[in-house]
Amino acid sequence: MSNPNKWFPCGRITLATSRREFLRQAALGFGSLACAAMTTQAATASGPLAAKPPHFQPRAKRVILLFMEGGPSHLDLLDYKPELFRRHGQRLLPELTPRHWREGKGENPNEFGPIMAAPVKFAQHGQSGLWLSDAMPHVARHADELCVINSMVCDSTEHGTAVQQFHTGMLVPRPSMGAWITYGLGTENQNLPGFVVISPPAGSTINCGSDFLPPIYQATLLRDADKAEGEKLRYLSDPHLSPELRHQQLEFLRQLNREHAERSSHDLMLESLIESFELAFRMQQVAPDVLDTSRETAETLALYGIGTGETDAFGRQCLLARRLAEAGVRFIQVTSKGWDHHGTIYRSLKSSCARVDKPIAGLLADLKRRGLLDDTLVIWSGEFGRTPLAQGVKGSKEIVFDSLGRGHNPYGWSLWLAGGGVKRGICYGKTDDFGFQAVENPVHIHDLHATILHLLGLDHEKLTYRHAGREFRLTDVHGRVVREILA
Repeated sequence: MSNPNKWFPCGRITLATSRREFLRQAALGFGSLACAAMTTQAATASGPLAAKPPHFQPRAKRVILLFMEGGPSHLDLLDYKPELFRRHGQRLLPELTPRHWREGKGENPNEFGPIMAAPVKFAQHGQSGLWLSDAMPHVARHADELCVINSMVCDSTEHGTAVQQFHTGMLVPRPSMGAWITYGLGTENQNLPGFVVISPPAGSTINCGSDFLPPIYQATLLRDADKAEGEKLRYLSDPHLSPELRHQQLEFLRQLNREHAERSSHDLMLESLIESFELAFRMQQVAPDVLDTSRETAETLALYGIGTGETDAFGRQCLLARRLAEAGVRFIQVTSKGWDHHGTIYRSLKSSCARVDKPIAGLLADLKRRGLLDDTLVIWSGEFGRTPLAQGVKGSKEIVFDSLGRGHNPYGWSLWLAGGGVKRGICYGKTDDFGFQAVENPVHIHDLHATILHLLGLDHEKLTYRHAGREFRLTDVHGRVVREILA
């Protein structure tokens, strides 16, 4: 087995530690589910994935989350800080660093050295004049579509809990954002799941799960969408059996499942498992076509960078995200790994960006030309940002910036949104002169989640689920809609 920590040099990820946890994680995908029978149209229309009315008129119908796992450096991509170039190699006064960082509540401050300039150049792009680095030149051409937030804040310097908070809103296990959205709105296509994750992040049991929400709302995981042969779903069909015989088998299984469910007093877990079986059967007619990208034009494949070495894998994932969005999937996540740049950031950042730049730009262009961008909210983000100080200098007699990187920074970082009802070509919020902490219009993860739900027509205070004697919600008891970025 390959090293599961290879994408995180600091090794801070959480893996399954028991058989129960492993089975629960494995059950997130529909590939391993046995197929039951197709439900009737009436049953389907009233099922848990049936489309539900929003609380108010939505601006977006669906979400595509482009998650850069590991914490991409906002200072080298989205948050232009001239002071880093002017003060390169100088020491930063302690009082200018975040209090929690000085108190050692994250990474060891003794491992950090002087201010480090970005290994890239920044320029203004588009009619909006948005400042972006040259690390992603293809995305920069879409500057006038982007809504950049430069004042994001989260509560953890650890990958595991920060990734979890980004996905679930909490530092303890809770339903993921995709599960909440599917619970609140259902799916637009009853033959497909409402929540699909392509190339799952670490800790997918939690980050893509439904926790106390019914399991039918957890993510369907696609792990092989980056391969040229495409995603193959096992057990959706059996080439060794005729359709008639397979239907008889599944009808018999359905009958057994229902009888068992009645004897079990309609156990929620069992009901959700049966519903998953039935969804898997319905998917037999739809999913193979949606996942088959072979009929896309050569021009479209080239748009996503498919067929070109470094962009091929992520390009295939982004193309599949567009096809799933077009087919009615409500929440789609695509994950890019390898953004934990504690060392050699001058080289590794450019490599990470090169893998995703053209595919992401292709996705934006493809959505726009198909008329999907206006009602599709695209989000690009990691779990946190990076420090303006060079990391890895402890014990070094001579500082060689080419070999150094940046540490974890949850105190002020950046992401961007596009389409789906947000303003275009704007930058909201501000960090200090060194990009270390948010100083103007801070946006907490709870605020981001409240805003995403609002764009989908959901009131984050009303989207609740009763569990353990109280009403729970994605934003817990926090969150405000960032109305300043709404179109």
